[in-house]
Amino acid sequence: MTTLTPQKPATPKPAGGVPAAAAAPRNDSWHQLVDAVRESGQYPTRSQAESVTRVVLSALGGHVVGDERVDLARALPEEAAIVVASQIPVTRALTAAEFVDSVAARIEGATPATARWDVSSVLSVLPHLVGDALVTRVLAQLPPGYALLFGRAELSPA
Repeated sequence: MTTLTPQKPATPKPAGGVPAAAAAPRNDSWHQLVDAVRESGQYPTRSQAESVTRVVLSALGGHVVGDERVDLARALPEEAAIVVASQIPVTRALTAAEFVDSVAARIEGATPATARWDVSSVLSVLPHLVGDALVTRVLAQLPPGYALLFGRAELSPA
């Protein structure tokens, strides 16, 4: 059985996103993630960015399973890893639009448009934190449409 024990986060790329901090404690890594989300989403307060980050990672945690879930939890700061790893896997994969709607239902006063902004604000900083290769593996588990939420082009085979 695979366990979800958070490990040292991946060293983020210095260009954009979460600033690199090789020797930073994991709590600092959480603050860096929240600050990157705050900047990405242009949230007025760190508290709002932190709340959105928790909701989106919680929703994502139910959709990522297997080795990808373990590797994602290991690559994330401890607080984020706990949010992802503590979710019960969903029984039916949601389309990207349904995923956004599920996030909207978790945020007071959210609309599908604001929830899409929130989801993209969080998911688009993950490649800088966990690496493009892991995001590619996560996207392979999810239905089409999620790539745009991660800030990637959604390419379809010709």
